[in-house]
Amino acid sequence: MKLQIDGQQWRLRIDEDELARLRDGRALDSVSCLPDGAAFGFSLALLPVAQAELRRRGDSWSFGLPLERVEAYVQQLPCKKGLEFVLPAGAAAEWRLLFEVDVRDSVSRRGVPQRPR
Repeated sequence: MKLQIDGQQWRLRIDEDELARLRDGRALDSVSCLPDGAAFGFSLALLPVAQAELRRRGDSWSFGLPLERVEAYVQQLPCKKGLEFVLPAGAAAEWRLLFEVDVRDSVSRRGVPQRPR
């Protein structure tokens, strides 16, 4: 699982093996130990919710994605476009989460999608 942060936009990209674990009901977890001894952790899970969730617990962040939207997205794989979620982040800001399954990994596992004739 890869997390890229750019201001108010966070991007999560996973591979096909990680997608399979998520779909089996298991969360993905990652922890980075920082030079000062602190840690930065985050986890990702699929939940029976209508909107993406972000929760902070101490030094860890927990992402919850709507199971139905992710399952609909999986039916389109492989594709370059991911899912985008927008959440309010204060009076004048919004926070965006982009969720993607690595398209190169999907193509190697699922093959090239057939074009309609």
